[in-house]
Amino acid sequence: MKSFISDTEINSGEEVKARYLREGIFNLIKAEFPGFNEDCFISLDELNHYRRHYLSSLITQESGEIDALDKDVMDAIKNNSVLSENIEETIGAKQTIGQKLADKIASFGGSWTFIIIFFVFILAWMGINVWILATRTFDPFPFILLNLILSCLAAIQAPIIMMSQNRKEEKDRLRGENDY
Repeated sequence: MKSFISDTEINSGEEVKARYLREGIFNLIKAEFPGFNEDCFISLDELNHYRRHYLSSLITQESGEIDALDKDVMDAIKNNSVLSENIEETIGAKQTIGQKLADKIASFGGSWTFIIIFFVFILAWMGINVWILATRTFDPFPFILLNLILSCLAAIQAPIIMMSQNRKEEKDRLRGENDY
């Protein structure tokens, strides 16, 4: 079997019939070789060559230029190599003790365990001040000290959760780049 493009013999198992090509690649080849039709054959190497051209044209259309990441992807396609890597170890290795602590605090602060413990703490605080220490309360009703504690907790917990969320967003961005 001969390749329509190069008019050379194609090794068995390396031939690709034109009707099975993606429409964009088919049209790209047809633009260069007007006699190309659905019954023609091309080799895998030629197909990979036109795939690269097709991807380059799509990337250029979308962004106007090909950046370094796009060039890496194109080179990986050209060399039939795997570009992905396990980034979890890299991400985890870069975290400082403060970042790991912030992640643990944010994880606990957003759990049902924290909500239940905190709800019990507030009820206990109010119960002790209203019924048990009715004559000599350390924080009488409207519980100003409790409000101060809640405000301080919220003021400290919010930035910690934001730090953790920002780090998770960065991880997601790196995973997205890696997936691309």
